[in-house]
Amino acid sequence: MDMKRVLIAIDYNPVSEKVIDEGYKLAKLMDAEVCLFHVITEIGYYETGYPAFIGYEGYSLAPELNLTEEVRKRGEDFMQAAEKHLNDPRVTTKTAEGDTAKEILKYAREWPADLIVMGTHSHSALEKLLMGTVASTVIEKTEIPVYLVPVKKE
Repeated sequence: MDMKRVLIAIDYNPVSEKVIDEGYKLAKLMDAEVCLFHVITEIGYYETGYPAFIGYEGYSLAPELNLTEEVRKRGEDFMQAAEKHLNDPRVTTKTAEGDTAKEILKYAREWPADLIVMGTHSHSALEKLLMGTVASTVIEKTEIPVYLVPVKKE
C-alpha cells in the first residue's frame, strides 16, 4: 500500500519543532501529503514559561465569553507559525477541540491518514499512572501506523 497522507500531531511545546521536522522529512521521502494537526486545549497551556506562583492571579474563573475565543486564537496562531515554519504551500493544517488522543484518532480516520507522526514526551511515572499519555492511547486504539519521535522537554 502506498502511504500518501501523513498526519503530524503537534502540541504547544518547543519540542514540537522536532516532531514537525522529522515527520515532514519522512513525508517528503514518501512523497506524501502533510497535515499538521493540533488539539486546542485550555488557555493556560498557551502561556510561555511559568508564571510566578505567589501573587499571580491568572485568568478569572468566572465564565467569560471571550475566553474560548482567545484560546482558539492562540491555537490558530500557533498552527500558522507551524505552517510557516515548513514553508510548503502543500502543507495543510487542522485544529480540533476536545480530548487530544480521541481527536487525533478521529481526524486520522476522517482525513484519512496513512501514517500518524507524534512525539513521545518524557513524563513522570506519576503522570503516566494518573492519566496515561496521548501517544500510548493513540497507539492502543489506532489501526493506522504510528511513527514516534522521541523528544525530551527542555
